[in-house]
Amino acid sequence: MPRQSRQVSLDAPLGRGSKLTRNPQQSRDRFGRFSESFARAMGTSGFLIGMTVFVAVWLLWNSLAPVELQFDPKATNFTLLTLILSLQASYAAPLILLAQNRQDDRDRVQIEQDRQRAERNLADTEYLAREIVALRMALTERSSEMVTRDVLRGELKTLLEHLEKDERTEQTEERVTVRGERAHRAERASS
Repeated sequence: MPRQSRQVSLDAPLGRGSKLTRNPQQSRDRFGRFSESFARAMGTSGFLIGMTVFVAVWLLWNSLAPVELQFDPKATNFTLLTLILSLQASYAAPLILLAQNRQDDRDRVQIEQDRQRAERNLADTEYLAREIVALRMALTERSSEMVTRDVLRGELKTLLEHLEKDERTEQTEERVTVRGERAHRAERASS
């Protein structure tokens, strides 16, 4: 008999099928959360105190109460109490182990994320260190080329002295030229 292909219903959203077609991952996760909450509750002082009170009341009742009212008599070594505590322990151990496994998985994922984050931080730090070294080298190169204020003042003073000297030379040459022209005019006028 050929396998019938399951037809998807378009009038209902996905994931809203019958209880038989539920996603097994979802129920596994739900059971895992339940086991974690159970293990967390069993690890509290309230649970230990409550269990101690429960056992003490059980023992007192079945030891001191009239024989007709005892439901787990001392004569049978509290068989029902032993059975209840054994049942509780037999369920508690696997649930606690399941909760520990889930925590180990979360820790493993967290460690991997921390390692990746540390690698990114190291790469960023190395990049920034290289950039700082490049900036220092550029500043060192620039400062060796850079003219300081005192050097600039000295250069400007020297330039000013040269300009003043050139100006004096020009003025002297103008005087000589003016005198030469006057002498030349005077010679023409006398001739």
